Amino acid sequence: MSQTTSRPVTVFFCGLMLFSMFFGAGNTILPPMLGIEAGESFWPAILGFLTAGVLLPVAAIIAIAVSGRDLRQLANRGGVAFGTVFSVMVYLAIGAFYALPRTGAVSFDTAISHTWDVDSLPARLAFNAVFFGIALLLCWNPSRVLDALGRFLTPILVALLALLIVLSFANWQRSPGPGMDAPFTSGLMEGYLTMDSLGALAYGIVIVTALKLRGFDSHRHVVRGATTTALIAGGFLAVIYLGLAFVGQLLPDAQTYDSGAAVLNDAARLTMGPIGQAVFALIISLACLTTAIGLINATGEFFHQLVPGLSYHAWASIFTVAAVLMASMGLETVMAIAAPVVEFLYPPAITLIALTILEYVLPTRHTFHHTLRIPLWTATVVSAVLVAGLGDWLPLADAEIGWVIPTVIAAAAGWFVDRAGAVKEPSPAH
Repeated sequence: MSQTTSRPVTVFFCGLMLFSMFFGAGNTILPPMLGIEAGESFWPAILGFLTAGVLLPVAAIIAIAVSGRDLRQLANRGGVAFGTVFSVMVYLAIGAFYALPRTGAVSFDTAISHTWDVDSLPARLAFNAVFFGIALLLCWNPSRVLDALGRFLTPILVALLALLIVLSFANWQRSPGPGMDAPFTSGLMEGYLTMDSLGALAYGIVIVTALKLRGFDSHRHVVRGATTTALIAGGFLAVIYLGLAFVGQLLPDAQTYDSGAAVLNDAARLTMGPIGQAVFALIISLACLTTAIGLINATGEFFHQLVPGLSYHAWASIFTVAAVLMASMGLETVMAIAAPVVEFLYPPAITLIALTILEYVLPTRHTFHHTLRIPLWTATVVSAVLVAGLGDWLPLADAEIGWVIPTVIAAAAGWFVDRAGAVKEPSPAH
């Protein structure tokens, strides 16, 4: 895409790029199982899922755009120590220790192991070496990421998913099971597992940079372009999530399944005949590959900025090798290692996103300083308590959001301190 391309076209392809970076391993297999488990409670559950899996990632992109900062600079408003540690943990979570190896592990388990009944350590190593090698090759030159994702891979991915969803509606009638307890909260927790809210904090600067390189030369234009980009990506995500969740309610005897991968695999086989499993394998491979490309690019750029002594290519290669090794250990091992870290990171991440946007839209005369710092540390501490299993006494802990009320109270306290003029000219970097 040249710099002379019109702004609407640029924003549209940026939206496709962002969608493809979001949509990967967990995004494919989580909605069908949610559709099955939700039963008659489908709409509250899917609304919870869309809140965490679409609304929060869109808000995160907007937060990065309105702040004009990357994740580390933005998080530094909670203090340099908070900003550095938090951003490193986020990039490690979406890099070598969870989201990146998950793309390879899910791709192998669903597209290879489930289809051809092949599962051994040598087979995993070989598959992941090829899978992540292709991803590394496609993001070796960061300037080519937009074209590689937006123009080619994403349209194929969307077309294949749409075909599977349409054929499911054409062949079967909806037969939901009984409803579930606390469907909205359950959907919300499933949406967190997509990792897209954390990933968006990393992808945001990629989108902002792409827009600036293509002629968006003012802060207002960048914010508007990034917001539209995020809404395009969010729209695609919402439609696909809804479709995949309905597949879980349409597939005959769906209640007998315990894996979203198996649901989609059999849906493809039953609707497309002999080629069904091959098509499903291609769907999974493309979904996971596009996400892997975005993750390698984002983590490589971040750690190069953090430690300039190693080049972007060196960092990208390091994370690729680490992902091959981690993914070859299997999906269950990857998730067992990283799940507590991911659970710990979400409360401060959501707090940072919400307050950054709130500061931008509120007609206040004072800059958020304590309004950001106090709730960020509160969310972090309370999250650690909850992950350690010591926070059952907190309000809303049974709904998995026990950190919310303490954080809101902390934000209100910080706002009153700022309003009182305790900090006249705060420095965002401290």
